[in-house]
Amino acid sequence: MRHFLCSATMLCSLTFAATAAHAEMLFPEKDELTIGFIKLTDMAPLAIAKEMHFFEDEGLYVTLEAQANWKVLLDRVITGELDGAHMLAGQPLAATIGYGTEAHIVTPFSMDLNGNAITVSNAVWDRMKENIPTGADGKPRHPIKADALKPVVEAYKAEGKPFKMGMVFPVSTHNYELRYWLAAGGINPGYYSPGDISGQIQADALLSVTPPPQMPATMEAGTIEGYCVGEPWNQAAVFKGIGVPVVTDYDIWKNNPEKVFGLTEEFTQKYPQTTLGLTKALIRAAMWLDENDNANREEAVEILSRPEYVGADAEVIANSMTGTFEYEKGDKRTAEDFNVFFRHYATYPYYSDAIWYLTQMRRWGQIAEPQEDGWYDEVARSVYLPDIYLEAARQLIEEGHATEADFPFDTDGYKPATNEFIDGVTYDGRQPNAYLESFPIGLKGDEVIDGNKIAGR
Repeated sequence: MRHFLCSATMLCSLTFAATAAHAEMLFPEKDELTIGFIKLTDMAPLAIAKEMHFFEDEGLYVTLEAQANWKVLLDRVITGELDGAHMLAGQPLAATIGYGTEAHIVTPFSMDLNGNAITVSNAVWDRMKENIPTGADGKPRHPIKADALKPVVEAYKAEGKPFKMGMVFPVSTHNYELRYWLAAGGINPGYYSPGDISGQIQADALLSVTPPPQMPATMEAGTIEGYCVGEPWNQAAVFKGIGVPVVTDYDIWKNNPEKVFGLTEEFTQKYPQTTLGLTKALIRAAMWLDENDNANREEAVEILSRPEYVGADAEVIANSMTGTFEYEKGDKRTAEDFNVFFRHYATYPYYSDAIWYLTQMRRWGQIAEPQEDGWYDEVARSVYLPDIYLEAARQLIEEGHATEADFPFDTDGYKPATNEFIDGVTYDGRQPNAYLESFPIGLKGDEVIDGNKIAGR
């Protein structure tokens, strides 16, 4: 009995010591860091973590550096020129499985939910409106499905003209959201194959890459008829009077995961305390952005409008960042969750979020060969690092910056199945192949792209 009591006392002492140690400041192995971002509203957690000194609270001295495009950003993280970056959710997954640039990129932190929209030119909107019912107020009923665009695309085809749209990167959320919306309306957005990475095999609408800040000007020049992008570049089209956002990604998939904070696996292993400090600072920034019913958003808008961050007019950023979203000029609607940074456990890196992106890569041929369900889970677990996130959360709780209820400590990494998509299809991350079978357009089962045709195996 005495031996047991002694062991228990020692255990209690060790537990107390560990708790006390957690409450102390971290000792980062690398304290001077350069972190990359693209000029989009959803880089906000990085800007806020710097401006509110949350990085410094963890002993980190961070330089934030805007990057020219997503490829440059990824390449510079891989080479070590950047220590980490604001990334498209698909980038760490694609790099890890070797689609495009190959490298083991990981994430301990999901940066936000929602935040994107699909915009079309005024000319396309005028033709779409004929197919959209109106409400009692005479305004178009939302959400608008791609069914309203399909006759326009068919008319272009009959006239011998390609229907072109822009997205920001082949493995971007924007590419997959645009493809999802188009396919749900019966418009084939095209397939990829190992021999043809254009993504335009069998396409009714031709999608291509345009950097986010260039979207409005590219559409105004007539090079593309519309695009999918994050803010403030949809609202910029409204302010310029050159286009109309027709649907937000909240309506395509309610509370969909958007960006992540990406690092190389090597960085997280070499600098574990630094990685933990970065995660803690970003969690605090996300909390600040959403706290008290978005009370800090006006201040956030002012910070983001600075040239070193997004550099767009504060009025344009505020149009979506402060709980509204404007479609046609004067048609401004409430959109409290257009940008979510912490609510709904937005920052937790769920395996099921990773698997959704992998299913879309498979659906459109970027993953060329069929894979078992277990493969999807294995890839998700190799890229998404909830253990680091939860350790950061525990330390923040011990330090009095958060409460246990702020974090999903009891999750297994999978969200419940949901049908909150624009087409009502149910997604269950535990059954990726069954999910793929539910789509009339897209690869499924043993199908592969052979030349310009879909072939069974």
